[in-house]
Amino acid sequence: MSPVPRLDETLTGKRRAVTATADAGQSTVELVLVLPVVVMAMLAVVQIGVIGHDQLVVWHAARESARAAAVAPDQAVARRAALSAGAALDPARLTVGLRGGSNTGELITSSLTYRAATNVPVVGRLVGDVTLRAEVTMRVE
Repeated sequence: MSPVPRLDETLTGKRRAVTATADAGQSTVELVLVLPVVVMAMLAVVQIGVIGHDQLVVWHAARESARAAAVAPDQAVARRAALSAGAALDPARLTVGLRGGSNTGELITSSLTYRAATNVPVVGRLVGDVTLRAEVTMRVE
């Protein structure tokens, strides 16, 4: 079956025959097929950014925890320092560990483990929680 010709008038006023084709809704169908993939990709980029931010906060908290432990080698002091430095971190998801010496000149290591929640819609459920770790060593003062 051939397309039905219709007459169309251009700016010049001349009449020419234009045919209606079967491709009339193609761009709409392509958009409907591609849009969910593009949205998922954008949400994945946002989730990666959130995890990257959490990793930076964990590193900063580990550094502050090690600094506090270098001054006063105590588990409770190190945990308080980590929590105050990483205010964006959920205390229930954070563990702080110390190992090393407690005498002046010895090395003490603060290791933090944080279970970061993935809260971005759709992508968060696919990824699940991510475990972030940071470890910093300083000399006891």
